[in-house]
Amino acid sequence: MIIVVKNGTPADEVTRISQELHNTWGVTVEKSVGQNKVVLGLIGETATLDPMQIQNNSPWIEQVLRIQKPFKRVSREFRHGEASEVVVPTPNGPVHIGEEHPVVLVAGPCSVENEEMIVETAKRVKAAGAKFLRGGAYKPRSSPYAFQGHGESALDLLAAAREATGLGIITELMDAADLPALARVADVIQIGARNMQNFSLLKKVGAQDKPVLIKRGMSATIDEWLMAAEYILAAGNPNVILCERGIRTFDSKYVRNTLDLSVIPVLRQLTHLPIMIDPSHGTGKSEYVTPMAMAALAAGADSLMIEVHPNPAKALSDGPQSLTPEKFDRLVQELSVLGKVVDRWSIPDQRSLVALGQV
Repeated sequence: MIIVVKNGTPADEVTRISQELHNTWGVTVEKSVGQNKVVLGLIGETATLDPMQIQNNSPWIEQVLRIQKPFKRVSREFRHGEASEVVVPTPNGPVHIGEEHPVVLVAGPCSVENEEMIVETAKRVKAAGAKFLRGGAYKPRSSPYAFQGHGESALDLLAAAREATGLGIITELMDAADLPALARVADVIQIGARNMQNFSLLKKVGAQDKPVLIKRGMSATIDEWLMAAEYILAAGNPNVILCERGIRTFDSKYVRNTLDLSVIPVLRQLTHLPIMIDPSHGTGKSEYVTPMAMAALAAGADSLMIEVHPNPAKALSDGPQSLTPEKFDRLVQELSVLGKVVDRWSIPDQRSLVALGQV
């Protein structure tokens, strides 16, 4: 249930209403301040509450509405139709991710292999316009014999890349035991597709304050995905980004997964959370990354995650879907044309930066 407060309501009156609801009905009240409205979300047993009784209790209450969906905090209704944003502090300044902001580029290798590779890749993707470096320290792999990542030592390499470039760091958490070490380096904690419904892990990342990127499970429905995000918000962390990375369907001959771009308009109706698209995992082939990234931007994605490796043929994981830095440069130039048309672009042209001596 949500309560929409009238414009101009004094702050102390909002506080009074919240306290009275908690004391009278035993519900938890969460205040959400949007651009146009203040909304109070009631969490708890609300089935027996009478909306009219609540509305008549104060002249400052504009409307009382029930949220029918199983995901409450994640629901767009929870913010009375307004989008939320995730603001990530980085050494280069805060980065805003959300539908009211320019698209944010995330780029880097599937896994961290050595310091020279990760630092050089970070410098290249930053020069092209990326705000975040992605790289796996811990890698979930289908085969127990495949490269699993260098673990905690790779976190030090990510920290070195962060120090050299000022990029924010996004890296995956697989085990709650690794959370303290990973949180010291990561600016955004990624929950991968294989752990999307690891509910104990979701509760752990929900109990800390670093933003969380949650990838859609390979066979997860949209409702299951949103309920996984609900676990994180219910544990206290409102800073969640949803990432579509392709789902498993019946046709895997030509692409690794089926990149479901229809989730962008669907999620826009269902949730207030920002949306990221990963066309690298979504297709599994580097030659398809550019057209699908362009399509995702046109459809309204708030962020794009692109795998970039200096030598994909020798990558320890996911080389076939990785772009070289040169191809990433070209992708960004192509994205800039479309991004300006849809008014979601603020990345300076790399050629202009070269001319100014800033690259």
